[in-house]
Amino acid sequence: MTEEKSSTEPGGSGSPRETMIIIGAGLGGLSTGCYAQMNGYRTQVLEMHELPGGCCTAWDRGGFTLDCCVSWLLGSGPGNEMHQIWLELGALQGKEVRHFDVFNIVRGQDGRAVHFYSDPDRLEAHLIELSPADARTVRTFCSQLRTFRKALAVYPFLKPVGLMSRTERWRMLASFLPYFNAVRTTISVLMTDFSARFKDPLLREAFNFILYEKHPAFPVLPFHFQLASHANLSAGVPEGGSLGLAESIERRYRRLGGEVSYNTKVETVIVEDDRAVGVRLSDGRELRADIVVSACDGYTTTMKFLGGRYLDDTYRRLYTRTIQEPGMVFPGYFTLFLGLSRPFPEGDPCTTYLLDEATAAELTGIRHASINVQFRSRHYPELSPSGTTVVYATYFCDIAPWRALDEGPEQLTRTRGGEELHTLPVRHGRGYYAAKRRAREALVDFLEERFPGIRDAIVVRDVSSPLTQVRYTGNYDGTVLGWQPFVESGETLEELIKKNGPTLPGLRNFYQSGVWATTGGLIRAAAAGRHVMQFVCRDDGRPFTASVDRTAPPPTHRVIPVPARPDPRSTDGRRTTSARTTGKAGKTT
Repeated sequence: MTEEKSSTEPGGSGSPRETMIIIGAGLGGLSTGCYAQMNGYRTQVLEMHELPGGCCTAWDRGGFTLDCCVSWLLGSGPGNEMHQIWLELGALQGKEVRHFDVFNIVRGQDGRAVHFYSDPDRLEAHLIELSPADARTVRTFCSQLRTFRKALAVYPFLKPVGLMSRTERWRMLASFLPYFNAVRTTISVLMTDFSARFKDPLLREAFNFILYEKHPAFPVLPFHFQLASHANLSAGVPEGGSLGLAESIERRYRRLGGEVSYNTKVETVIVEDDRAVGVRLSDGRELRADIVVSACDGYTTTMKFLGGRYLDDTYRRLYTRTIQEPGMVFPGYFTLFLGLSRPFPEGDPCTTYLLDEATAAELTGIRHASINVQFRSRHYPELSPSGTTVVYATYFCDIAPWRALDEGPEQLTRTRGGEELHTLPVRHGRGYYAAKRRAREALVDFLEERFPGIRDAIVVRDVSSPLTQVRYTGNYDGTVLGWQPFVESGETLEELIKKNGPTLPGLRNFYQSGVWATTGGLIRAAAAGRHVMQFVCRDDGRPFTASVDRTAPPPTHRVIPVPARPDPRSTDGRRTTSARTTGKAGKTT
């Protein structure tokens, strides 16, 4: 991008729009860049961190790569439009995609476990074996799941509904007719209400935690969508992990001719005559382009980069009132990584544990009395040394209790070697660190009770809170996923995008992309880049084009069985408790 570039209104008679600045090198920004380059625009992505991926990332500690994002990737297998997007972005080519035959295990306080198998027949048999009295409800759920496995093939991802012609919309609706009853039924019933039908208390609770954490506002539909994708081998984990996924897309972007500038923080979007004409950086430099796309935090974009201008009543309410209401934005996470010096073959890939009140009380900010524990080296063995293990324990976490303990800035720009760095650690105060230690020790005690020897095997520890996420990405309240679907915030945003596209009222040459321009996870962020470029091409009178990356072979797939295991704390049905051990924790981070 240069200091002076002409810009023109979409469809106007001036010079055609040719250059684009994209704010943020998360998956939304990189996707936008890829599709922009495919359609003849010259682009530059600006990223305040030193790595691509945003929340889709990993970091190294003591010989371990700690991967904090992809536990499943929707669209990782063929037979749906999501998969085509990943192939166009070069995200999966040449990689092995791994699929466990159990999506998640939910284990109650008494040690009983529900295995949410990928295969609906196996799931049905398992659930009825657990609770024969719930056979009717189980069969209803599994029958709907079988229907959703077929419906995934027609679910639209490639083209935004707002750009579909009347004929295309009718064709889309017609394709859903065979699945209408299943979709209508499952989108109109909350999972909290559906699960209440079970007579067995564990099933009644466990169904709410299929997706690892509890989502009180979710209807049954997204649970079916996820499990159906998993059953269709289209929700696995890609070799190389989260950062590897982001780096693959970045390489695709660079091969297409795009440029990325890291350690480059945007402070303001420059607006002249109600047109976005460029950005002003934290070091005072100005970069100009015909189009500006913000693919970073939505609140930062609207309220800081643009100072709250160009918001109509609906957008203003969304970003000043709705965003502050409980449940309107996905919460952040508290995360604990443990690098262990030896294998723990008894550790399952993914288990949600339902906690007692005493344990939950030690975990600052916890939303629901549960933790998700993954033996992460089962997902990504290439990211840890041979003969070792990585454990990844998380819980949904409100940021307010952590902010109450915080004594320092949440993010700080510092200069090292003449270069500005924006995501370095900051000091938070004694109360904050005490809460992190308390949560860490509570989780280690919990794991030691179930997997004796873990404490003595620890050589690396890494702990983060929602404030860490704020420092790392700038996301509002440390959220990873942005707007929550199926509630006022997400539904309002989707209606605005459907009606007006990913733009803001009265501001020309400006677009939004990424998770804040949609609702959902990584595939939604990637699809948002494709969608925003279809709007840009429409505005410029260009035909939109996209192509699959052919530089590497298609991904391969491997199914990994997860054996059923008894509660590690019980012997012959009698529950035992291991004594707490102490030992050298090794290297701590």
